[in-house]
Amino acid sequence: MIIDVPKIIDVHCHAWPDAIAEKALGPRVPQLPRVGDGKLSSLHDVLARSGVDRGVLLGIADSAKYVDRVNAFVARSRGGDLLGFGTVHPDLSVEENLASLRRHGIRGVKLHSLFQGFAYDDVRVWDLLEAFGSEIAVIAHVGAGGDRESNERATPGMIRAIARRFPDLKLVACHFGGYHRLEEAEEELLGENVYLETSWPPTMAQLAPERVREIIGKHGAERIVFGSDWPMADPAAEIAAIRGLGLSDEATAGILGGNFARLVGVAADG
Repeated sequence: MIIDVPKIIDVHCHAWPDAIAEKALGPRVPQLPRVGDGKLSSLHDVLARSGVDRGVLLGIADSAKYVDRVNAFVARSRGGDLLGFGTVHPDLSVEENLASLRRHGIRGVKLHSLFQGFAYDDVRVWDLLEAFGSEIAVIAHVGAGGDRESNERATPGMIRAIARRFPDLKLVACHFGGYHRLEEAEEELLGENVYLETSWPPTMAQLAPERVREIIGKHGAERIVFGSDWPMADPAAEIAAIRGLGLSDEATAGILGGNFARLVGVAADG
């Protein structure tokens, strides 16, 4: 039996319940222009308009007390055009975090050092990653985007250390492994056991195409996945930027969906 897979998967989407989206999105990275309002209802429209088969809704709990509430939101929002990655926080025990994920049937999490206030070399984070094994996939913000202190909580070097310590972890590093720290990411992460995600708000098109092609060539196109970072960037424009790189049809198809589907086991019925 041939199992069909979604052709395009945007692995990096942020959205909140419509009633609170404006408040939730308001204080986040105010220096970046936004192309959307962060409402869950709007995300569905954007994905359809952009030709995206599946978007990955990423839940983020800024503090431990919101972890289960965010995971419940992700669980009830997924389905159809949405896959769901939940949240954890090291202020909860490993057991409490895993219990929330399992209660809501969530098999992937988003780590966001800028908003959650912890560093990726925190021993409590490593305890969580060890517990994840190959069962729970991780999509992690890496690089800049906040003040000087918060920018040092998620460095390319920290991601390399994690990838080497936990070889079975299904790990995706956002922003080519280092938002506005690309040289560092190239030095630390190319060739390592980590998938690199393509978002670069406000658009990946700001990066020189030849540099992006070089990164993909050195790391391997089979370990690159497409993400937009909506509502900070437009999925349709980011898809066009990837297609405009002039890669092979096979490499482009893998980046736009096939690689992530293979990593986490996504079929067409999601």
